[in-house]
Order: sequence, then C-alpha cells, then structure tokens
Amino acid sequence: MLATLVPLLAAAVIAVPLSRRLGFGSIVGYLVAGVVVGPGGLGLVTGVDQIADVAALGVVMLLFLIGLELRPHRLWVLRKTIFGLGLGQLVPSTVVLGGLLLLTDHATGISWTGCLVLGLGLAFSSTAIVLPMLAERDLMSSTAGRDAFAVLLFQDMAFIPAVALLPLLAQHVLPTHVPWLDVLKGLGAIAVILLGGSLLVPQMFRLVGGAKTPEVFTTVALFLIAATAALADWAGLSMSLGAFMAGVVLSDSDYRHELQADVEPFEGLLLGFFFISVGMAADLSLLLSHPWLIAGGVVVLVVVKVAIAFAVGMVKRNEVKSSLRFALALPEGSEFSFVLFGAAVTSGALEQSQEDMANLVIAVSMLVAPILFALSERLVMPRLGRKAPPVYDTIDDGPTPAIICGFGRVGQILGRILALRRIAFTALEKDTAQLEVLRRFRTRAFFGDATRLDVLRAAGAETARVLVVAVDDMDTALRLVELAKRNFPNLAIYARARNRRHAHLLMDLDISGFIRDTYFSSLRLSEMVLEELGVAGDEAQRTVQLFQERDERSLRETHAYANDEPALIQNSQQVAEELRGILEADAADEPGMVRP
Repeated sequence: MLATLVPLLAAAVIAVPLSRRLGFGSIVGYLVAGVVVGPGGLGLVTGVDQIADVAALGVVMLLFLIGLELRPHRLWVLRKTIFGLGLGQLVPSTVVLGGLLLLTDHATGISWTGCLVLGLGLAFSSTAIVLPMLAERDLMSSTAGRDAFAVLLFQDMAFIPAVALLPLLAQHVLPTHVPWLDVLKGLGAIAVILLGGSLLVPQMFRLVGGAKTPEVFTTVALFLIAATAALADWAGLSMSLGAFMAGVVLSDSDYRHELQADVEPFEGLLLGFFFISVGMAADLSLLLSHPWLIAGGVVVLVVVKVAIAFAVGMVKRNEVKSSLRFALALPEGSEFSFVLFGAAVTSGALEQSQEDMANLVIAVSMLVAPILFALSERLVMPRLGRKAPPVYDTIDDGPTPAIICGFGRVGQILGRILALRRIAFTALEKDTAQLEVLRRFRTRAFFGDATRLDVLRAAGAETARVLVVAVDDMDTALRLVELAKRNFPNLAIYARARNRRHAHLLMDLDISGFIRDTYFSSLRLSEMVLEELGVAGDEAQRTVQLFQERDERSLRETHAYANDEPALIQNSQQVAEELRGILEADAADEPGMVRP
C-alpha cells in the first residue's frame, strides 16, 4: 500500500503546484502526474483499477457538494439562464458531435447508441477545470463567468439522468415491457434517501452535534455519502445520483456549511486521485499508434464546442468579447465524461476500445483547453471589445450644499439622514449595478466618475459647502480628495477611511474630517460582548470609552511615523499596557469591579 501511495502523492506534490504556477490549473497537474507514474510512464504504480475504485468516491463526493449548493430557491432564481444556456449548449453539441461520429460508423463500427453516448459525454465540460480557471483571473463575476457557471450547473444536473438512461441505450431498442421490479427498487431507494434525509438525518446530526465530537460529525457525514451511494447502486441507479440527492435534501439544513467544510478536503484529495487514475489509465500506445486520429478528434471537439457555445452566447448576450470568453472556457471534456463512458462500457452501450479512445481525446483536451484559454486572455481579449468612454448622466438638479461621492452603504445612510432634515444633496455613483438597485427604490443618484473634474463641476462643487468621499477604493478616494482640494479650496471635505493606513494618508491631505469604516460599530459590539461576559454595563462603557480615547490619540501621535512599522508596533504595545494599567487601577479603587 505504501509503495503505491508514496509515488502517487510525490507525483501530485510536484506536478500540481507546477501546473497551477504555469496557469493550467490543478487538474492538468493530476493528469500529468498519473501519466508519469502510471504503466505507460515510469511504471511506478500499476494497480490502476484498485486506485480507480477508491478514487471514484471523489466524484461521488463532488456530486454531493454540488447537491448542497443547489438549493431549490437558488435554482428557481437562475432557472432561465441555467436552462436556456444549458440546453442551448448541451443539446446542439451532443447532436453535432454524435452526428459526426455516426457519419464515420463504417470506419469505426460505433452503433448509433454508442454515438449518442459519446456525443453526450464529449459535450460535457469540466467543472473542476473551468471554475478555478475563471476564479484565478477574477472572471467569476463577469458575464462570461456567470454564463459558464450556469452551463456547468445544468450539465451537473443533466449528468444524473444521462447515467440513469444508459441501460436503455445499451439495449439498442426500446424495451417491450416495463421491468417493474427494477422500477420499484429505484423508486424505493429514492424515497428512502429523500425521506430519510428530510426526517432522520437532521436528528442524527443534532445528536452528534450535541455531543460536541467533531470527528464523529465528520464520520457521520462520510457515512451518509457512502450509504446513499451504496443504496442507489443496489437499486440499479448511479452512486453519484444517491449522493447528489442527499446533498439536495440537506442543502437547506442548518448543517450545510459544516457538512461542506468536512467533506471538501476528502473530495479534493479523492477527486485528485480520480484524475491521477485517469492519467494512469490513458492508453499512450493509442497516442503513439494513432497520433493524427487523436489530434483530429481533439481539434474537432474544441472547434465544435467553441463554435456552438459562441453562437449561444451571441444569441443570449450579443457581446463578442464575453461570448468568446464564455465559449473558450468550455471546449474541454469533463470529469463526468470518464464516469459516463465507464458506466456505458459496464452496461454494454460502448466497447472498451471506444472508451479508451474517447478518454484519451478528453484527457488531451483537458491539457489543451487551459493553454488555449490562457493564450486568448493574453493575446485576443485585450484587442476585443475596447470599451467606449462611459456616457455619464447629465446632472440637471440645481446647486446643492452637499455632494456625496459613492452611494453605497455609507453614502446611503448619510443621504437618508440629510433627506430627513430636508437638506438637498447630489449623489454620484460609478457602479451601474448599484445604481439600478437605487433607482428601483426611487433613490436619486447620478451615474458619474467623481475623480473627473468636469463631473465635479457639473455636480456643483464650486458652490457646494461639503464634499463627502464615501467611495470603496482607497486609491480612488485619495485621488478624489487631492483633486477637490486643488480645485475647490473652500470646500469642506469629509471622508471614510478603510483602515488606519488610509486614515494617516487622509491626515496628510489635511481634510476637514474622516471616519474609519466599522470603527464605531466595532466599539458598540465590543461593549455588548463585555456585558454578555459578565462585565457590568458602566464598566463595559468605561472600558470602551478609554479604548476609544486612547486609540484616537494614538492615531494622531503615530501620524508622524506612519511608515515606520517597528515604531507602530511599539506604540501599539505601549497603548495596550497603558490601558491595562488604567483599568487595573480602577479595579483597585473599586473593589466590586471585574479585573481585566
């Protein structure tokens, strides 16, 4: 066992960080590690089947975690995007890829059902590759990122019925009678999972949680996944289906986050082993004996999926850049494809040689797709969709005494209080999504970049009395303050400071005043916590007041050496000792007080 485990882990430790550093993601590293240590490489590990059986649990756990994320109300909100883009990508890709294989049936000998299975499996894209690839580039919140996530979500759900229908496809003809016993077993297993997950499992977790034994909680979570997978397998269903349903049932429970935290480390490790087993099982002799066939298969797969996804993106968004990025994120095969093809061979819908060839095409596509996406981000995307300068709102209100730059959490509260006193103000906000929300609530705000002099002039900065800088970004806030002080010297400027460093920089600019984010709310929270811990109300208030006074004095004192970190650390320690000494002296004078 150790002789197998050591080279597997060593290969993963070397290949995965290297792959991630090169920008290709961890999956590529696992695949390469499997190829290197497997029978086709150095031959350090030969028991591919044994590893694959254990590693299959990684896919089962992945489906469980996906089920945990698919809360019914979330699916309902995203239903149009998920099903519109998902169906638009999966169905045409399956038809085109399956149809191309069917046209070559005289050369390959693949049946029409085999072509359908292969087309469907090749149409899937890798959740484990796409999401980290987008996240590493901060693209998950972009239009392309959201659309890709919706398609992957639909594919994750479509995988379950796809595996369930394999036995029918394996018969090549529709059954002449309904196997009622098998149907009843399947329905019974589903009912047990759904009812047990809703009624019994929460009680079980409540008992385990009450015992305060985290390791037992983790054991119960793993037992739940294994038990539901085994029950589904006994009923003739997919093991992944059982785990997926268990995850969906528990998605709205109080234990969802703890379950996710407990299962994810095991899922990540076992899923990594799964990809290593795929790399080990890759028949490199096929690549050597049929290099042009494999290369041609990868090219066709990538071109077809990119073309279809691009067309779907254009129909949905009509934006070239986001549609191309969306398409280039999805050309690879999926980890679910390996599972689907393996189940197809077991059920008789595919032959082993056909699975080997398809798996090799998918494995190579997983290596190619991250490289293709990285090159497109570096070479193509910067040349596409260069944004025109934004057209800001025309500020048609008359001059107001106050201008609020940034109408988020801070700006909105200030605006509401000014409105309460019937004091007019002009609000500027650069975030269009925030503006849409504000306008739904009939809040008056203008789309404008306050760091532009013409926008400030249009907002009435020359006649206003107060400028409030409430933008989120620290650099933007400082740039805005410098612009206002240089061009409108009679304007009183107040700002929010993100942190202590930001406060010192604002002090350098000598503005009228600033407030530190979350500072006073943190003081009030501290007072409440002290009282809950048994400190008397007046003592808690006195402690917080002392801290506030000394902290504000320290902020002013350290302004002179704000860039000297050792001096700042020394000052912080001195302040803490001084406060502790004051409180201890108070406690000595008042015998009833709680000593700090």
